[in-house]
Amino acid sequence: MPSKNKPTNRRKPNGRRRNVDDAKLRRLIVEYFGDSHAHVNFAVAVKDFPPEARGVRPAGAPFTAWQLLEHMRIAQWDILEFSRDAKHVSPDFPSGYWPHTDAPPDAQAWNKSVRAYEADSKAMQRLIRNPKIDLLARIPHGQGQTLLREALAVIDHASYHLGQLVMLSKMLGAWKE
Repeated sequence: MPSKNKPTNRRKPNGRRRNVDDAKLRRLIVEYFGDSHAHVNFAVAVKDFPPEARGVRPAGAPFTAWQLLEHMRIAQWDILEFSRDAKHVSPDFPSGYWPHTDAPPDAQAWNKSVRAYEADSKAMQRLIRNPKIDLLARIPHGQGQTLLREALAVIDHASYHLGQLVMLSKMLGAWKE
């Protein structure tokens, strides 16, 4: 088994070997959880979303900001729990991944959801940073998934819905560039 911080040899498609630095790969993945790179990050997208607009669905929009936030939170939570707990049971799909209301049920629900999303994001990052966990090993209770695959699924899913959240904010005239 390769050392946790030393490069591992993997074959390129042309048969040559390449070195993969495990520590650098982990840092790069974690970086994508919080940094904006080519798009807005989570903190920026939710920070100034007006409370009165969180449950509004403008014409042509499939979701409200509340629905998107909760969907992102639930999906990330599910992937995190699947990644670390063999006894985790995922919600029913798709109904269990979306809130049942257009708007937050009370004034505190938005902030609570934001904090939960951020906490789960940090927990996923801790898993990725853990050198005792092989990023490419199959998750024993899964069907071929690896921690690397699950982390990339979280990043990809969040990126997609953050784009929708920004577009919704713009449609509502709430986006501050």
